[in-house]
Amino acid sequence: MFGPVFTFFRLIRAAWTLARHDAMFPVEYQAVFPAPARLAGRVARLVAIRGRADNPGERLARALEELGPSYVKLGQVLATRADVVGVHFARGLSRLQDRMDPFPDAEARKVVEAELEAPVETLFAEFGPPAAAASIAQVHKAVTHDGQTVAVKVLRPGIDQRIHKDIAVLRMGAGLAVRFFPASRRLEPRAFVETVARSLVLELDLRMEAAGASELMEAAVAAQNLHIPEVIWPLTAKRVLTTEWIDAIPLTDIDAVDAAGIDRIKLASDITDAFLTCALERGAFHADMHAGNLFVGRDGKLWAVDFGIVGRLEGPERRYLARILHGFLTRDYDRAADAHFDAGYVPSHHARADFSAALRSVAEPIFGKRADEVPMSRVLLQLFEVTELFDMHLQPQLILLQKTMVQVEGVCRTLTPAHDMWEASAPAVERFMRRELGPEGRVRDIFRDLERLHTSLVALPVTLERLTEAAERMNAPDDLAQPARHAWVTGAAIAVAAASLAVLLTLALTGRLAM
Repeated sequence: MFGPVFTFFRLIRAAWTLARHDAMFPVEYQAVFPAPARLAGRVARLVAIRGRADNPGERLARALEELGPSYVKLGQVLATRADVVGVHFARGLSRLQDRMDPFPDAEARKVVEAELEAPVETLFAEFGPPAAAASIAQVHKAVTHDGQTVAVKVLRPGIDQRIHKDIAVLRMGAGLAVRFFPASRRLEPRAFVETVARSLVLELDLRMEAAGASELMEAAVAAQNLHIPEVIWPLTAKRVLTTEWIDAIPLTDIDAVDAAGIDRIKLASDITDAFLTCALERGAFHADMHAGNLFVGRDGKLWAVDFGIVGRLEGPERRYLARILHGFLTRDYDRAADAHFDAGYVPSHHARADFSAALRSVAEPIFGKRADEVPMSRVLLQLFEVTELFDMHLQPQLILLQKTMVQVEGVCRTLTPAHDMWEASAPAVERFMRRELGPEGRVRDIFRDLERLHTSLVALPVTLERLTEAAERMNAPDDLAQPARHAWVTGAAIAVAAASLAVLLTLALTGRLAM
């Protein structure tokens, strides 16, 4: 009985916090709100604090930071839907900073000892105080007995219970929004909350983050300048994650970057190239590349941390994406349009020529422009308008990719306002195109087809045996007809298999080479 009541009061507290930051019914959106919402917004602004940010997304980000980890995660997920909330709003949300005061060192030691089943002194030669703290975990600098300096991430005690209470509040809020504000259904609030809940549950198991770090370390091999801290698996458990310690400068401290003599123009190009190279060539990318998660060493090495969100692209998605980007880079809009239709992103009842013209309207105004003249966010906004016009249904991972591109552009513009996102993207896209769609890629495709043929041939005896058993179960006029029927079915199966093999070999050896 008291559970829903307490959840309701927690919801009231969340509403008060949102009102204080003018993030419940932002003044910028009064024209689109129904009359009751406009009235509620005017009342809420009576208690709003002064000095509010101009970007409503940034105001919401500050309110969510005050509310805690579950709400921060909600904002991060919402930031991936620039197609729904708008790019300007999403950019404000992308600045979410999840920082809190650390919990006592003694409690952290208890968690480490319980998870790793040994005293801290046995596990580490040194175990320092908290170096950084967020709402879900904090990081300690430590030294192992073999002399390696490491970062030990420890979950906050009791965070599980708080997360589950917050999720209950978010679910209640989503239900009320759907019931009383029908316009909110476009945001699919219930689906958002379930996405947040799933993500939070995964973040409560630091072994999953360790797996993401390991995956990105493998992907970063293909990038020119991206480094991922190595996971120390023997010192990692569900509530403890240990990685190598990185002595580097956070990209939030531009003055320190300048003092170290880092080439900011090159660093911006490295960030863009690393992001796209990992996504295209390895199909995995760091999906939360804000400045707080990026560091640069005094030797110019780019480092990334915090692997709670990893984006993934399958092989076909990567090829379609490369064809689309290459079409933009070369101004071949027909080719970019063909890639959209081939991928199924645009329904076939639309005209390819019309869609090609729409892509031209997006791309032509930005060529030869610096990022500070035409931001990528504006380009993405127009792209999202095109998606609505042509009934496009993008995959969630592509939306996550676009959100990360907005983050990357923001970091790069902080480093150098003259950063050209298209020019920086070209090397990674061209490398992928040469490798996947050039002669090397076509030869590799032929071998893949041959491997599939080999698998089919290996399975052929089993298929024939099943066909034979089916033939034996068929009703025959007499026993003498059974061998004949058996031979006929077997011969037919062999003939079909041989014909299929011939066709597939022809396609593999001629069709692929003719691409």
